[in-house]
Amino acid sequence: MTIRTLTRGGARWYVDPDTGTKVPGVTSIISVLDKPFLPPWAAKTVATYAVENWNTVQGLVQTDPTAAIDLLKAAPRRYTQARAELGSKAHDLFERMLRGESPRYVEHDLVPYRNHFAEFLDTVRPELVAAEEVVWSDRFRYAGSFDALLRVWLAPDRTPTPDRSGTPHLIIVDWKTSRDVYPTVALQLSAYAYADRLIGVDGTSRDMPRVDGGAVLHVTPERWSLVPVRVDAEMHQVFLALREALTWQREEARAVLGSPLATGGQLLTGTQRRT
Repeated sequence: MTIRTLTRGGARWYVDPDTGTKVPGVTSIISVLDKPFLPPWAAKTVATYAVENWNTVQGLVQTDPTAAIDLLKAAPRRYTQARAELGSKAHDLFERMLRGESPRYVEHDLVPYRNHFAEFLDTVRPELVAAEEVVWSDRFRYAGSFDALLRVWLAPDRTPTPDRSGTPHLIIVDWKTSRDVYPTVALQLSAYAYADRLIGVDGTSRDMPRVDGGAVLHVTPERWSLVPVRVDAEMHQVFLALREALTWQREEARAVLGSPLATGGQLLTGTQRRT
């Protein structure tokens, strides 16, 4: 039995196949954090689209102003959807290659990602322990899907030894195809690392192994890099604070305001009543 997910109020929830218990997803918990960069980014995206597609926008303004507004305000959503689709395809490609496939023909946009990932495999030569499985925390009530659990061999200076002559390390890894890598990935990976159990695609559970560290494999059309990430107890405590904040938003905040103890209407002066 596979893990079922559902979306409520924009958040993703995981459903335990045995008990039916619902817990929030790791990325939904982290989304509690404020993102002050989003409004400027959205404004720039709309402005950029308008400048680059001025003839289209101008034509709509003259014939259907409402359609022009809808076209412009949806520019950020169209961009994020396109990036998400590309990211999903890249993730699928990475998993296939990690499992031993050697795809010769891929979509044009995926060619640099395929080439960079192949170079990563040659440079690091990781051993696949698990991929695209679900982690579950019974104690703290959250779940999430991770990209890969890998064993890599490192020299004393922490550089990979592709001949596997170094010391083996078990690391939890996230693939990122975005323009940048953001610090919140430390909260994401620490949540995975401190989960209680892994749930396979067949629904069977096993204990979460102790990981030695975390990393992001950042792949863009231009380059790739394996970036170490803190996944220690301190990072996990920050994540748990966000878990509590999510509970506050979705449960406790609804019950903190009581009924008015006294009410009144708008004060009217005699002059106002006579007019």
